[in-house]
Amino acid sequence: MTTNVDSIDMELDARGLNCPLPILRAKKSMNELGSGQRIKITATDPGSIKDFEAFCKQTGNELQETTEVNGEFVFVIRKAGA
Repeated sequence: MTTNVDSIDMELDARGLNCPLPILRAKKSMNELGSGQRIKITATDPGSIKDFEAFCKQTGNELQETTEVNGEFVFVIRKAGA
């Protein structure tokens, strides 16, 4: 699936950070987003795949995309409505 860059409202670079920092940074960043807005997160921690899946299930946010390219994991999350 290809992400329309214009529809990304915020980007977060979590490369080089290990669990739980990518999730904590994403949670903090998402507090600045409105309902339905999207954040793109880039991480290098392989554990972040399961972490972001669990995070979205717990928070009700929608994990729209997970991709891996050259050891970098990219997640696109849509913030749930209030």
